[in-house]
Amino acid sequence: MASMSWKWTTLALVVLAYALQSWFKKKKKKSNGRLPPSPKPLPILGHLHMLGKNPHQDLHKLAEKHGPVMYMRFGFVPNIIVSSPQAAEQFLKIHDLVYASRPPHEAAKYISYDQRNLSFSPYGTYWRDMRKLCTLELLSNLKINSFQAMRREELGLLVEVIENAAKERVAVDLSARVASMSADMSCRMVLGKKYMDKDIDEKGFKAVIKEGMQLAATPNLGDYFPYLGALDLQGLTRRMKAIAKKSIDEHTDPSRDRSGQAKDFVDTMLAIMESGKAEFEFDRSHIKATLLDMLAASMDTSATAIDWVLSELLKHPYVLKKVQEEIEQAVGMERMVEESDLDGFKYLDMVIKEAFRLHPVAPLLLPHESIEDCTINGYHIPKNSRVIVNVWAIGRDPEAWADAENFVPERFVESNIDLRGRDFQLLPFGSGRRGCPGMQLGLAVVRLVVAQLVHCFDWELPNNMLPAELDMTEDFGLVVTRANHLMAIPTCRLHK
Repeated sequence: MASMSWKWTTLALVVLAYALQSWFKKKKKKSNGRLPPSPKPLPILGHLHMLGKNPHQDLHKLAEKHGPVMYMRFGFVPNIIVSSPQAAEQFLKIHDLVYASRPPHEAAKYISYDQRNLSFSPYGTYWRDMRKLCTLELLSNLKINSFQAMRREELGLLVEVIENAAKERVAVDLSARVASMSADMSCRMVLGKKYMDKDIDEKGFKAVIKEGMQLAATPNLGDYFPYLGALDLQGLTRRMKAIAKKSIDEHTDPSRDRSGQAKDFVDTMLAIMESGKAEFEFDRSHIKATLLDMLAASMDTSATAIDWVLSELLKHPYVLKKVQEEIEQAVGMERMVEESDLDGFKYLDMVIKEAFRLHPVAPLLLPHESIEDCTINGYHIPKNSRVIVNVWAIGRDPEAWADAENFVPERFVESNIDLRGRDFQLLPFGSGRRGCPGMQLGLAVVRLVVAQLVHCFDWELPNNMLPAELDMTEDFGLVVTRANHLMAIPTCRLHK
């Protein structure tokens, strides 16, 4: 009986797919103008079969053949793949308003309370008001600075762990240690406390957040074949929402002691909700969606960026030595780095730019959606197309970068190229209206942690591994991490 039911379900899906395919062909015939170049698609699937384990790399190879503005159909959804600085500028600056929206996203619908979060919310009045609130209340310089003491404390705990490993001459799992520290920083900033692994369920708090990000990055049939929506078969939606509910319940507990602590994001949002001063509808569901957004956006992104910077430094010891010398000249060898020191580290900033060029944390950014028909570079871009900006490919564009495949921080010595979205050769945080609002916070954490770890310690690879032998294989997700954790043996440097 179950077998018959499955056969009928499969038949129904095939019939629906062909019906939708016919609808798509009719709609395509009505389009005005010439679509961008495209590889040859398959029926129904379109170009989905061309994406493998690392879609950003696959799309880069296809763009080398078909051009920097490329049309691809995933299921029945039209996609425009953007792979050059000039093309990115067209979509993210010149026609920014047309592409400022987000497409429907199955995972975000379930996890983020029908896409009420800042990252996946469609463009409109609600998104503009929410971005303004987050920028002014949660991500302002004043708010970021209020957590300096907390960042110093959490980084100090990591340094202590590494000092103990240095005394014992054992390797440290830098990927895991940095990820754990980043998660603790994010939890304290957003939720006001560190959550232990068993605080949510048997899978653990950090695992639930990480799984949520993986779900958001995983191709979902509901995103490519309309009406085939996703079910919460993993129970992930329930667990993600449990995090939000637990945090808010704790914050409204009258017995909670908050003396001597900076106001976290939940405190700030609850105060806005209770004051009634928000310029738009703002209730607990908006708070839950926003805090989950802030957690997901801050936990893995900073840790992954730090991991790649440290990897490149260990792979290029002469660069590591130059960074250490720069910090030593400014700080000396008697104390640790403070955030107030960071603006003086010009070569470190070049290193971080170069690491972001080769290893953008979100290599495909988040997808944009066109709100109207548009013509770019002579091509017709239909309304409701999804626009995917491949910043990984842009960072390797030989017309934009000399010696593009190699790690060369010195390329920025005579360059004014910035990474804040003004220069389209380097877009780790995106650009335009949908550029990352947490960029300032993310950069502060990355610069501080890298500076501290290379100032406090010398590093060598375990098992007599040569720097050139360090594996730099990527593992694709909403953020692209190292496929294998970075292991290194520390030696203390400071005279204290």
